[in-house]
Amino acid sequence: MSNSTQTLNETDPAVTRNSVLNDRHRELGSKLDDVIWGMPIPQHYHTDPHDEVVAVRTRAGLYDVSALNIVNVSGPAALKVLDQLVAIDVTELEPGTSRLAAEVNEEGALVDDIMLICDAKDQYRISHGGGCTQQTLAKLAEGQDVVVEQDHDVHILSLQGPRSVDVLDPEVDVALAGLPYFKHVETTLFGRDVIIARGGYSGERGYEVYCKADDAVHLWDSILEKGHPYGVIPASWDSLDLTRVEAALLFYPFDMPEGDTTPWEVNMHWCIDQNKKGDYIGKDALLKLKGRERFKQAGLVCQSSEAMPEGAKIIKDGKEIGVVTSASYSRYLMQSLAMVHIKAEFSPLGTQVVVAGDTPVKATVVKTPFYDPMRLRTHPEQ
Repeated sequence: MSNSTQTLNETDPAVTRNSVLNDRHRELGSKLDDVIWGMPIPQHYHTDPHDEVVAVRTRAGLYDVSALNIVNVSGPAALKVLDQLVAIDVTELEPGTSRLAAEVNEEGALVDDIMLICDAKDQYRISHGGGCTQQTLAKLAEGQDVVVEQDHDVHILSLQGPRSVDVLDPEVDVALAGLPYFKHVETTLFGRDVIIARGGYSGERGYEVYCKADDAVHLWDSILEKGHPYGVIPASWDSLDLTRVEAALLFYPFDMPEGDTTPWEVNMHWCIDQNKKGDYIGKDALLKLKGRERFKQAGLVCQSSEAMPEGAKIIKDGKEIGVVTSASYSRYLMQSLAMVHIKAEFSPLGTQVVVAGDTPVKATVVKTPFYDPMRLRTHPEQ
């Protein structure tokens, strides 16, 4: 299993925020001794995370992902400021939609994991992890008619799995079954005002419920009560990490360990609008780096019953050709999986390599995502 959160604690140990659901997490066995982005999280429950994965893949699991930083950006200059921040064309975002975006520095290197959410043409939300987004925003906003402020009240409940729509759809006044991926709506859920977005971090159909802190406990309890007949259970961040590796979803900064990783090197070309007319931080450098990738993002299936160590070297014919960035042993797929950076000439499917360690492990380059390689679970064919 990945130890990403434990590693992050070493660089971001301070607790600056708390989820109002902490009592619920303690009742479920969490000690809340893991901290990410300033908030203690339920990394472990008393349930087996592999069983939680089965619930997410076959029924649904409920996550508290309130540790994500949500920043409101509003005002006449909101669009101008955000368009300078990221490599997508923010002017094309319509209200009720969101997009993942590449945010780079002046050298064209990734500096955060960021999603832009458009509520109106002068009102946006940014969802991000622990990078430099807020510091950069503050500089861009200087002298502009824009308000930038973090929302410390918002809580985010993420219901992930094929039965999530069965639980939520009857309780809202919109047709969630028809809500496209990366779209969101304002509605009422169990008597509380919320925003529901189609998305998540599990590789499954899922929905994220944005609510006020005062409403989070009621909504958490109500979702679990309504979901009980469907087999819905609370799910820990351990299982979230397992599902995201199975789905080959990147996690900044752990899947960008070089410190100057470019979007091109981790298959994030879809987070860049190459024909964007507006200027943004690092635009010239980023576009010049296309075609100069030092490695490719790829996946390995390893001949082991354990997860490979993150940072382990990948060897071919005695030469170092790459590194493991994230890894897990998937009991759902019964495979040891590794997300890796590997030199392009060794990235073709079927290439045989060795993961270095006390006992070297043979591995094969395979298609990603490891689970649902056509992503039909999140993007079903119409």
